[in-house]
Amino acid sequence: MTAMTVVGAGTGGPGGRPAAVPPGERGATRIADRVVAKIASQAAREAVGTLPPGAAPPHATVVVHHDSARVRVHAELGYPDDIGGRCRQVRRRVAERVGALAGMQVPEVVVQVERLHLTAEFRAVRGRTR
Repeated sequence: MTAMTVVGAGTGGPGGRPAAVPPGERGATRIADRVVAKIASQAAREAVGTLPPGAAPPHATVVVHHDSARVRVHAELGYPDDIGGRCRQVRRRVAERVGALAGMQVPEVVVQVERLHLTAEFRAVRGRTR
């Protein structure tokens, strides 16, 4: 009978614990594109705030390459509003949340405004001035 050695099994460390695996051999964590898209969509919803009646919530599509995510957010916003300011808030919030939760660089966030919805106050004022 010959002795057999099993690699990777047994106790390699003190106290019966497994031996430490060097960092280069531990593997990697990969976050799916759809998970990053869900994070970006939620962040965009937080940045947009209350939606006008009939507006669809923002949704995002992403392209992930290594540790970098390029994000496109599709949003419907209220009118009148500071569209540029609102888009800036969405870009900032999406970049922060994707960076914090997924640990990715976000070099680009494109906000595509799909539709503008008249707010109730604007409709009321506009109706009276006709």
